[in-house]
Amino acid sequence: MATMENMIRLVFKRVLNLDLPNPFPRMTYDEAMRRYASDKPDLRIPLELIDVADLMQAVEFKVFSAPANDPGSRVAALRLPAGGNLTRKEIDDYTEYVKIFGAKGLAYIKVNDLAAGREGLQSPILKFLPDAVISAILQRTGAANNDLIFFGADKAKIVNESLGALRIKLGHDLQLLVPGWQPLWVVDFPMFEWDEKDKRWVSLHHPFTSPKEGDLERLETAPGECKSRAYDMVLNGTEVGGGSMRIYRPQVQRTVFRQLGIRDEEAQEKFGFLLDAMKYGCPPHGGIAFGVDRLVMLLAGARSIREVMAFPKTQSAACLLTQAPSPVGELQLRELHIKLRRPVEEKKA
Repeated sequence: MATMENMIRLVFKRVLNLDLPNPFPRMTYDEAMRRYASDKPDLRIPLELIDVADLMQAVEFKVFSAPANDPGSRVAALRLPAGGNLTRKEIDDYTEYVKIFGAKGLAYIKVNDLAAGREGLQSPILKFLPDAVISAILQRTGAANNDLIFFGADKAKIVNESLGALRIKLGHDLQLLVPGWQPLWVVDFPMFEWDEKDKRWVSLHHPFTSPKEGDLERLETAPGECKSRAYDMVLNGTEVGGGSMRIYRPQVQRTVFRQLGIRDEEAQEKFGFLLDAMKYGCPPHGGIAFGVDRLVMLLAGARSIREVMAFPKTQSAACLLTQAPSPVGELQLRELHIKLRRPVEEKKA
């Protein structure tokens, strides 16, 4: 990480004559998700999410109390300074926007006069909240006159995706971005995430990422609490590189496979070459991969990665330079043991 950090600093110095921070700040995955609802937060946007679930657990308003009492859900607030200037139509437009990410709606409180208490607030949800809860929300969010507080209450994934996207959109729409470059290392990613559909653990990165040394004993008993030795380099909200230290001990690799539902027999059949290599002495190792196109995009100030790619594909995945995909000859098909068959409908026609 130190080596790659020095390299990126050198690139920015030579290309843009800019001095990036030394060292880059580091933030855990949990903190990034709690404060910014993203594992690649854009630190130029001065807006943060604030958890308020504990304040909503006893309210009668089920929209808030139900997720507040569900360990897999989240109730969070996003304070927008001077958000009271937004029109009702703009608020409605943002409500429709978060629905793209699965949110059912977007509750809000507009602070007109903080000193007037409940009477100085404007919101459709005020009637469902006791005075003590309202006061605690205003205090925790640090609300001031003419602020607007948005709320998300649902499964944690939905709240993070919707409020995280709203935070970025507000930052750009209202020109809140602080000029400059904000590099960041995001570390301590979870080893696994729960797949609600298949009811099983899956790797957050891939099954060869090493767990943190202190979490080895919890691989079997509490996989959801295990952290990995993975790291991402983030720059102004764009992940420009990612990597990890890898597993090098066969017993650890087998344990990870088992948590992913891969039995020892299947693991040997599919990954026997790897497990055997580890058994004979595999050194601790790791690495990182950079998205060079993404780096060039940022350095060039381009809006899209397509603007800096030499030969970008079209939306239909065609290459205008090589005219790919192109027809394949019969000889090539025979060499690859591929036989083309017409669709049933075409045969009938």
